[in-house]
Amino acid sequence: MTAYPDRSPDWPQVGLHVVTGKGGTGKSTVAAALALALATTGKNVLLCEVEGRQGIAKMFDVDPLPYEERRIAKGAPDESGRAGQVFALHIDPESALLEYLAMYYRLGRAGRALDRFGVIDFATTIAPGVRDVLLTGKVYEAVQRPRGGRKKDQVQYDAVVLDAPPTGRIGQFLNVNSELAGLAKVGPVKSQADNIMNLLRSPRTAVHLVTILEEMPVQETSDAVAELRAAGLPVGGVVVNLVRPQALSAASLAQVRDDAVDLTAITSQLTRAKVDVDAELVASLVDEGRDHAVRRQLEDEQRALVAAEDLPTYELPRLAAGIDRGALLELAQLLRQQGLA
Repeated sequence: MTAYPDRSPDWPQVGLHVVTGKGGTGKSTVAAALALALATTGKNVLLCEVEGRQGIAKMFDVDPLPYEERRIAKGAPDESGRAGQVFALHIDPESALLEYLAMYYRLGRAGRALDRFGVIDFATTIAPGVRDVLLTGKVYEAVQRPRGGRKKDQVQYDAVVLDAPPTGRIGQFLNVNSELAGLAKVGPVKSQADNIMNLLRSPRTAVHLVTILEEMPVQETSDAVAELRAAGLPVGGVVVNLVRPQALSAASLAQVRDDAVDLTAITSQLTRAKVDVDAELVASLVDEGRDHAVRRQLEDEQRALVAAEDLPTYELPRLAAGIDRGALLELAQLLRQQGLA
């Protein structure tokens, strides 16, 4: 594991961390690791998901999450011995709409009756924008919740981490309330939409982007950064995930790429290591080394493009054993050491 010097967090004032990324980059893993990293600093954190995949439950090896906040992990104690906790919430638009109707229009039983008749499902399916309004509205409620909450047993969170839709949809998802506010000129809908956008565009929010060192994810990250900035939404950092080990020096990689490898020296070294060596084995190893060197060159080119965005950047390694709770704690430690949490 790479050693990083201790540093202060880059986002001390942020209460809402939105995590997005192209599919396959590991954005859900990064969101979970970030929640654990924040909990390690003594904060109570809510980790939210909105895509209906129950990814949080799978990563933390717990039962599928209902529309209810549940404690799923405890952060490692900080220097003072204090440890925060990670709660999780699976937000589905139907439950969010019922809660919204009960909270703002006092339609408790009437709202449940609408659900039985299928009106809720119809409303959230026929108008996809309604789904995003409800999902962002629930996240807003968790961030802005007063101490003690609306109910006695509700937790006030120091930070909320949102495992958000992918980069191709993130601008539309976060900006949907701005469009709603433009349609609703007055009333509670207009007020709620304005309040949500005020939070999302404030320094209390940061939209972090997850990428891997491949051309399409890096390009999507760049496009998303431009889209978010154009919408006035605060861009956070870029997490470069699934980084491969970098055991060879730049000089060694150049030698392999340029076919300047001393085959006799390789054969001699393998023989000293008591490896049964022949020309075919040496040629195979050189071919593998060349493939690795070419891959590293492409990754370095993509890393330079990420750096050109001039955003705080964090790197997480590819873990050979996969992702479980222990792996999440390892990634959380790296994020904290690098200053994301």
